[in-house]
Amino acid sequence: MIAVSRWGEMVRIALLQGDVLAEFYLWNLTAPDGLGDLYTGRVDAVMPALAGRFVTLGSDLSGFLPDSAGGKNLFIGTYAAFRVTRSPQGDKGPRLELTTESHSDSPGLLRRGPGPLLELAARLPDEEIVLDDYALMAELRPVLEGRMKHAAQAFDAILEDEIAALADPIATLPHGARLHISPTPAATLLDVDAAAASNMPPLALNNDVIPEICRQIRLRNLSGGILIDFAGMKPAARTKLAEPLRLALKSDPLRPDFMGFSHLGLAELTRRRIRPPLHELLTP
Repeated sequence: MIAVSRWGEMVRIALLQGDVLAEFYLWNLTAPDGLGDLYTGRVDAVMPALAGRFVTLGSDLSGFLPDSAGGKNLFIGTYAAFRVTRSPQGDKGPRLELTTESHSDSPGLLRRGPGPLLELAARLPDEEIVLDDYALMAELRPVLEGRMKHAAQAFDAILEDEIAALADPIATLPHGARLHISPTPAATLLDVDAAAASNMPPLALNNDVIPEICRQIRLRNLSGGILIDFAGMKPAARTKLAEPLRLALKSDPLRPDFMGFSHLGLAELTRRRIRPPLHELLTP
């Protein structure tokens, strides 16, 4: 089930698999993240060292077009239609791709992207969508007619508590262990603290917490480079966690790439940067 709750101009979207919160998104109706937006843009700089071009999309917005996304044969001053393939994040502008759609004669927005709710609904066409706002249902009816159901309270108290916990940089893991989440501009470090499970065999503990670690990565939309420091195991022994980690990552729709263990024993992952991570959206 996809549960949707509206607070003013903020829409919260939860994918529930049974009673388990599997994915969570925030959709700001007045300031959407821009993924999928279509623009008329003008190429303003060619950057051979970066294998791409900088494209002006409006008076105060520019994006980066990789050569691999259609930029190779575009020159300074070229106008074309561009789609946002990665939202602006941190101090970086949007990532773009060249499209064949018609465009105007000056930089500017042509069409908004579908937003996270319609994307999720398209990816999971058999899921019922429960919303608590009639006005939003009316806006979505042309696309989601027949799939929506109104409920006075789309999120129950348990779900509200779980979503509120996503703002905390410490997540609860099985057996009383804890996961410390430390985002930086370069990478995100996940540190497993055995805490109440300190007497448990380290291999068994780390095996048991891997599914929840991967769920927290999805719920918080952590992306880019991710390093996991498992609890209480010598670096050489941590390779025994490789297969359970690969298996747990398979349920992630963004298909993270497990790259192995570093010399320090840290599990190294990369996860595609598509939308801003949840901690950026929650930071004023």
